[in-house]
Amino acid sequence: MTPKFTVLRVALDTPLRRLFDYLPPVERAAGELRAGMRVRVPFGRRRLVGVVMAAADTSQVAPERLKPILDVLDAQPLLDPAALALIEWAADYYHHPIGEVVATALPRALRLGAPIAAFEERWRASAAGAAAHAAGELRRAPKQRALLEFLLETGGAPAASLEAQLHPWRDAARALAARGLIASVEVPRERAAAPNTATRAASEAPVLLPEQREAVERVSAAFGSFGAFLLHGVTGSGKTEVYLKLVERVIGQGRGALVLVPEIGLTPQLVGRFRERLAVPMAVLHSGLTEQERLAAWRDAFSGHARIVLGTRSAVFAPVPQPGIIIVDEEHDGSFKQHEGALRYSARDLALVRAQRAGVPVALGSATPSLETLHNADAGRYTRLRLPRRAAHEAQPPSLKLVDLRTAPVHSGISTPAVAAIARHLAADGQVMVFLNRRGYAPTLLCTACGWIAPCRECDARLTVHLAAGRLRCHHCGADAAVPARCPQCGFNVKPVGQGTERIHETLGTLFRGVGLARLDRDVVRRRGDVEQVLERVSSGAARILVGTQMVTKGHDFPNVTLVVVLNADQGLFSTDFRAPERLAQTIVQVAGRAGRGARPGEVLIQTEFPEHPLLASLLTGGYDGFARAALQERRQAAWPPFTRLAAVRASAKTREGALRFLTDSRASAGTPPRAVRLLGPVPAAMAKRAGRYHAQLLIESRERAALRRFLGTWLPAVAALRTARQVRWALDVDPLELF
Repeated sequence: MTPKFTVLRVALDTPLRRLFDYLPPVERAAGELRAGMRVRVPFGRRRLVGVVMAAADTSQVAPERLKPILDVLDAQPLLDPAALALIEWAADYYHHPIGEVVATALPRALRLGAPIAAFEERWRASAAGAAAHAAGELRRAPKQRALLEFLLETGGAPAASLEAQLHPWRDAARALAARGLIASVEVPRERAAAPNTATRAASEAPVLLPEQREAVERVSAAFGSFGAFLLHGVTGSGKTEVYLKLVERVIGQGRGALVLVPEIGLTPQLVGRFRERLAVPMAVLHSGLTEQERLAAWRDAFSGHARIVLGTRSAVFAPVPQPGIIIVDEEHDGSFKQHEGALRYSARDLALVRAQRAGVPVALGSATPSLETLHNADAGRYTRLRLPRRAAHEAQPPSLKLVDLRTAPVHSGISTPAVAAIARHLAADGQVMVFLNRRGYAPTLLCTACGWIAPCRECDARLTVHLAAGRLRCHHCGADAAVPARCPQCGFNVKPVGQGTERIHETLGTLFRGVGLARLDRDVVRRRGDVEQVLERVSSGAARILVGTQMVTKGHDFPNVTLVVVLNADQGLFSTDFRAPERLAQTIVQVAGRAGRGARPGEVLIQTEFPEHPLLASLLTGGYDGFARAALQERRQAAWPPFTRLAAVRASAKTREGALRFLTDSRASAGTPPRAVRLLGPVPAAMAKRAGRYHAQLLIESRERAALRRFLGTWLPAVAALRTARQVRWALDVDPLELF
């Protein structure tokens, strides 16, 4: 019989799928420790920081082998019961080690033992800074000069004030601090007082349309209880205004709000509008922050100082004391799904679970909802709130037209009708957006004599030409090489083939000399503030033509853009991935929605070699709703999600045979699966070799979610115990968005 005594069950950041039992610290009683508190424990020869998940009076470990906790790091739980419940749900649903889920939920500094006490970051100018300002040393650095002047005038300021007054300011602060002209200190911050519910620009807030008011009232009526709402509004319909009104009401009740966005670096306008309209502290969490900045934002949220938490995928785990609402903007966006790493979770789905367990409403906003979300709305699980018209100036939806590339002349990827339309809109003082979801100068470097194509040695892919940099780069593994002057195989001339945004930008500069151009892709956005600089050039009118990848579709509002040209719309029409048509339709609708958002009508030209394709035809005749109805019917007939449930075991190895051998062994270990479960594969990835490793997958399918979860729960331990499992890297992806 197992003896009874008090043990504490601790989650540690290890790949082992279990909790670890420890005795209370020598000088503290077990009752002083509560679930959610961090502790430092011995683990082999190491000392690790873990989180207490529960207490128990028995252990499977012999008493003499149990070790005491070395140190208790928190005076109060870092994770409250709701957060612990969300973590436990995620570990169970995604069949993932709970210690790694806890690690995902916390900033790295807290995982290493940093104190949780909330501190306020304050900046002040030094004597050297005052002298430099007096000597006029910063005349050529306007942002640094403005920051230094502000600190000298105010005698020092907290980071929150600098964010509100001088955003973006961090790069300037780092440059000044490196020269010793300013310095920062951290001072303890007291827990926030009652929130200030005033708005900064209430007099400038637009009058809501009737459908916007109805959406606000319907969601507000659910405050204090769970309800899932789909805010389905056309592009430019004012979804952000609905968010602002809902958050304002929640804050007025003394509660907090969690707002999730796809990519914080691509949505500066949304962040700016929240800062301008709501006069309460806000914590912003995203991957572009330093470790200290992320820790400071997390502390602000934990202490209650920040009444709004706005962030990307990982912010779904952020603390929000007394939450009142959760909002997921652009809920369809694939960025909400973690595709790499160990824990492959969906922040949108976790937001729904978190709202349900917290008893608060969740609003999912999109002009192009995912087919899963539309299916849930049709089934009555979500309440659909429609915003069918544009809010600004009663703007009308843009007109969509197809340009048949089989008959229209094309110059460097741009058709003659598109060039004529660009000239016409520029002459009418409009702005133009040109969309091509392919960065670089050209996707291929070709030898015109022997047919050699520049390959990536680490991937089954071609190297992309980046002409301005004189480099060949792989967009999959990051391989980099100089552009050769001649073919390395035969010595003849080589030339770039195909178009990327860099080449389109060059072509438009030649066709429209003297017209301001801007480009927005990951090649020009390298540092913090680069996105804002490009958007400012477009907003001010300095750039009349904007060329970009999917980055231009992310919530940007340019009232003077009257024409959108979609180049190479055929990507995705014939993909083997069943989700490719959905992604293509969403991209076309989202980028088309950038046109005509102001008083003037918008026009959208879509270049295609397949104008009769059913997907394009349904978009033109029935809009996204028409496409979605047809796509859902096809999914039902083919038994694809949302009418079935999927999971994928993905593996990579140094050899193709190694990856397939492990997956073959994994399938064999399942024996005869239950009738409700099917195993498909294993098969190599479409791009089998990537970053020097060979990739393959095994698909698990079931029409019943419960049957799939039961099967995975019993099968995965056998997979992990396989000898070949130690020879590969593998991960389970539940509800995968991408299939090979």
